Order: sequence, then structure tokens, then C-alpha cells
Amino acid sequence: MSSQEHPLGISFEFFPPNTDAGRDKLIHVRDELAARKPRFFSVTYGAGGSTQARTRDIVRSVSQSGITTAPHLSCIGSEKAQLRDLLAQYREEGVDSLVALRGDMPSGMGSIGELRYANELVEFIRAETGDHFDIAVAAYPESHPQAPNLDKDVENFARKMKAGANMAITQYFFTADAYFNFVEKARALGVEQPIIPGIMPITNYTKLARFSDACGAEIPRWIRKQLESYGDDSDAIAAFGTDVVSRLCERLLDGGAPGLHFYTLNQAAPVLKIVDNLGG
Repeated sequence: MSSQEHPLGISFEFFPPNTDAGRDKLIHVRDELAARKPRFFSVTYGAGGSTQARTRDIVRSVSQSGITTAPHLSCIGSEKAQLRDLLAQYREEGVDSLVALRGDMPSGMGSIGELRYANELVEFIRAETGDHFDIAVAAYPESHPQAPNLDKDVENFARKMKAGANMAITQYFFTADAYFNFVEKARALGVEQPIIPGIMPITNYTKLARFSDACGAEIPRWIRKQLESYGDDSDAIAAFGTDVVSRLCERLLDGGAPGLHFYTLNQAAPVLKIVDNLGG
């Protein structure tokens, strides 16, 4: 870790905005978060490459902050030639970090593509570019929604890591023991690379519930009930969410987590309140 890097090892994720106004707002968010000296920024990538052009545009914009920027790269719906060209473009633009994902099949797309799984994508990147890229992959402490069980999911995860990934970033969760249990299982299978917990601030209960139901992230019943009790009181929801997530982060760091990766939803304030609570 350089002397300029945030002591908690924080990093932040953005998504490509759909509008010029959203893009302008993201520049301000980028600057606010860059001031905290994160390890890196990541930028998401739509299913089947549906936001590929916007991702590249935002990667260029975000990287102007001087912070390492890692675009997401998914293989479902993509051919090897397409991925090869994209890797070459990123190399030419000075990108040296990626988040390699399987991705989801967009509706109406007829072909899965030549690569079916993230471990195959990692192997392809290594075969094409050697060690040029630092590669992160996804981890699911509460199991991927399509996995038959957690043990099978951890086995799949271990394959991705052994294919050449440098680290993993988890899906968000609200139960610290889920993370620690996952890490223990991964270590037992020989995974030695860092597994960074993904952190989702709580600012809107309806959106959080929808996200969580879609991706398989469990919102503990006591948290759901407390959030439901606030109704439309957004200030109360935000205050409660900041407290809950701050305490989760404290437990993760105390338990040895190698950093924190925040899903910002292109907003700075909710994340910074948590970082400030952690003494950052």
C-alpha cells in the first residue's frame, strides 16, 4: 500500500449514466471520492455488453482522477474476437485492471457466446495479455442465485481464482458471518488471494429490496422490519442504514477483511458518511 492510499483499503464502484446530466454529476462524485485516496474505482458493464461504449467513456473520464480504474468485462453474449479487441483498446488507453464476470444473458439474445463462465474469461484474458491486467472476479458469500448450494458455489469460485484472478469482490450482504464463512470455505480449497467484501449503503428500502431479491442478497428480517417501520421517512432510513452498515464494516475490518468495496450507485454522500464513521 502506498503512503497515499486510504488506510482502510477502500474502493468504489460506478455505473455508466444514461444522460449527460448523470455524467456531469458523476464527475463531481468521482472527485469527492478520489479525495479519499481509494485503491481503485470500478465501472460496471451491461449484460451482453449493452453499455460497452458508455463504460469505456466513463472509464476514461473516471481515470482522469489519477485513481486506478477497473472496467467490468463480461463474457456472456460476447465472442472472443470482440473481447480481444476490447482488451487491446483498454491496453492502449492505459487500463491495467479489470473486473471479469460471467454476466447475464440479455433478453432476446440468441447466442451465449464462446465463453460460458467467468473462469474461462479469466483464462482467456491471461492467454491474450499475460500479466498485464490485475483481474478481480465476483464472489457470493450467500451463494450465487443459480448455484445449487454454497459448497458448489465456492468450488466454482475457487476455479475462477485458480484461473489467474488477483482478487475477488463480493456481492453485498448484511450478515458478517456469511462473509467469514465463505472466506473460510475458500481458504480450505486453496484460495489465497484477497476477498474484498462488497458494501451497499442503505438509502432507499424499496430499491434495496428489489435489488436484493434479484441478486440473492439476504436482508435480515430485523433490518427489513425496521426499514418498513420508517415508511417514507427517508432521513430515518438513511440514518438507520448508515449505522447498520457502519457497524457491519467495523466487524468485517476487525475480523481481517482486506478492505471494503462500496457500491456507490453514483452517490458520494451515503458512502462518505460510512467512511467517516470508520475514522476515514
